[in-house]
Amino acid sequence: MRLRPAFLLLVLLTAVSSCGSEPSPDPPEPDPAPRVVAGYFTEWGVYGRDYLVKNLRTSGAADRLTHLKYAFGKVTGGRCAVGDDWAAHRKPIEAADSVDGVADLPADPLRGSFGQLRKLKAAYPHLKLLWSFGGWTGSAGFTEAARDPAAFAASCRKLLDDTRWAGLFDGVDIDWEYPNACGLACDTSGPDALTRMLAELRTALGPDALISTAVPGDVSKLRATDYAGAARYANWLGAMTYDYFGTAVTAKRYTTAPHSALSAYPGIPRDTATTEATVTELLNLGVPAEKLLLGVGFYGRGWTGVTGAGPGATATGPAPGRFGKGIEDYYVLADRCPPTGTVGGTAYARCGAQWWSYDTPETIAAKVAYARGRSLGGLFAWELSGDTPDAGLLTAMSGRP
Repeated sequence: MRLRPAFLLLVLLTAVSSCGSEPSPDPPEPDPAPRVVAGYFTEWGVYGRDYLVKNLRTSGAADRLTHLKYAFGKVTGGRCAVGDDWAAHRKPIEAADSVDGVADLPADPLRGSFGQLRKLKAAYPHLKLLWSFGGWTGSAGFTEAARDPAAFAASCRKLLDDTRWAGLFDGVDIDWEYPNACGLACDTSGPDALTRMLAELRTALGPDALISTAVPGDVSKLRATDYAGAARYANWLGAMTYDYFGTAVTAKRYTTAPHSALSAYPGIPRDTATTEATVTELLNLGVPAEKLLLGVGFYGRGWTGVTGAGPGATATGPAPGRFGKGIEDYYVLADRCPPTGTVGGTAYARCGAQWWSYDTPETIAAKVAYARGRSLGGLFAWELSGDTPDAGLLTAMSGRP
């Protein structure tokens, strides 16, 4: 059969048109990993907890972290200062406890955790390190620092540039609990005190330095400070979305409640005591979502003498813990008192007369999904020694195996 010329022309034009167009690409899959995966390493952990910098490598945590915060430096006389000299940079580390298997020598100018952190950063070049100042028991000094924030910032810069560890830290974390509000002590520095402090730190440290600051989980404290203003000078704000409820007596009785719920649940003692409420409030106050980190506690809070299996049960007091009443590390609880239920997006456990609440890899995965859904900058953990030897919680937090 012979084809007519007009038909051949139509076929040719169709072929050319098909060759010139490409199929629409499938939309890219969203990245399951948070942009920031940060964790606190506590200075005192090298003592009773025996949690060393080496554990960050052997557990796999160092590979999953993007940022590590060393807690805590002190604020003394309104200036940045070393917390524990011995633990930080003087304690000799034996070969068996060293990141690279090499022991410290007496002549080494930098020993202790700082020397080990330098080795860790050499092995994991992607890892950024911040020196955190303050903390729950160390925040009183910020009130004096706020009177002369330029001098405070200059002192921090001088401390970071100390020749023994110069270049080790990529920036600072300000853990002020709480500016213009009450923690262990009450501060009245004004709503702009934190903003002025971070502005001076940015000037002193430069545009490339990392600066972060802790933010209360308690919604009632969030309007006491201009956190949106502070965010202009910080790389991120870490919302302490845990410890909403503890084991203190309220209404003359002890009552069980999860300390780190993601969302409200029927019977919650305070509707705003949730991660969702804290995040929503901060976003409404003008903190950019990409600068907000969601906090995850690697520990549980618990009661003893409980009368019921779920939250809201009465108890006789805080459950015993190795380092404090009513508090215990996750890796201990996961074995000793495993979860028996979930409520408000977090887990709880009833074992005998005790009742504990804590996050698990499964509930943390849900918090990661929530953070991604709100376009948050990432997550951080308080604190890394509470995790399992294989970094089970941090693995879930990182959003990747």
